[in-house]
Amino acid sequence: MAKYLVETYYTCTFKVNHYLDDINETELKNLEKRDDGKFEVLDVKLDNRKTKNLDPKNNKVIENKKIDVVSNDKTNTSNNLKDIIKNKESISDSSGKRFSMPDRRKGYIQKATIGDHKVYLHTGEYEDGKIGEIFIDTSKEGELVKALMNNFAIAISLGLQYGVPLDEFISAFVGTKFEPSGKVHGNDRILSASSILDYIFRELAISYQNREDLAHTPSIGANDNSNLDDQNQLLKIVKDITSKGFVRNNYKKNLVDLSDVKINLKGKK
Repeated sequence: MAKYLVETYYTCTFKVNHYLDDINETELKNLEKRDDGKFEVLDVKLDNRKTKNLDPKNNKVIENKKIDVVSNDKTNTSNNLKDIIKNKESISDSSGKRFSMPDRRKGYIQKATIGDHKVYLHTGEYEDGKIGEIFIDTSKEGELVKALMNNFAIAISLGLQYGVPLDEFISAFVGTKFEPSGKVHGNDRILSASSILDYIFRELAISYQNREDLAHTPSIGANDNSNLDDQNQLLKIVKDITSKGFVRNNYKKNLVDLSDVKINLKGKK
C-alpha cells in the first residue's frame, strides 16, 4: 500500500508589547528590529492540510526546509505557539470520547404522577456525583410511547456521557407542552408540569444544578447548606457515598448525628 505524509499548517496571530523610554520617529522605525518585546499569542487557526507521497525509491520522506515564522531570538513566542498547538490537539483528541458509567453507581428513583400517568425517573451518577444516565418508565402508555421514552432516555444518557452539559438539555426541554400535563403529585418541589419532559428536566435541574428558579416550592434548609466542604470529615464521607440528586445537597437535613447517643444492650436473662 502507498504511504502518505499529511502536513498541517497553522496561522498564528500574536501581539508584541515594547516598553520604550522615549518615543520618536527613530524608535518607531526600528521597532521591528528590537528583541526586547513581550510576545502574547492571541489565536492559532488551522489553515489547510497537504498530502504528499513518500519517495518511492527509498521510502523516505522528501525533506522540506522548515520555515520559521519567528526569528531565533524570539524563542518565547515559538514555545508559546507550540504549547497552544499541543493544547488544541489534546482537546481535539479528548473530544468525542465517551466516559462510561461505573458498574456500581449511585442514583435515585423519583415517582410522580402527572395527570393520571405515573412517571418513574431513574438516575445514575458518576463517583463525583455528576449525573451520567437516566431511565424513564411510564404507566398507561402503549408500547410505542414506552419504546420512544426508553430510547429518548438512552439518547440523553449517551449525550451526558459524551460531555454534553446538562444545562443544554434543560434549556431545550423545559417548557415543552404536550399531554399528559397538569398537576404533579409525589414531588415535593414541582407542583405542575406542561409535559413529561418538562417535569423530568425540571427535576434534574433542581437536583443536580440547584436551579431554584424552576422549582415551585422553596428548598427546606437551604440556608444551612453553605460551605459544606469546610464541614467535618463525616459530612465529606456522606457526600461521597450518598446520591447527590437524592438529597439535593441537603446533607445536614438528611443526616442524623448519633455520636452523642449511648445505647445500652442488655441480654435476656
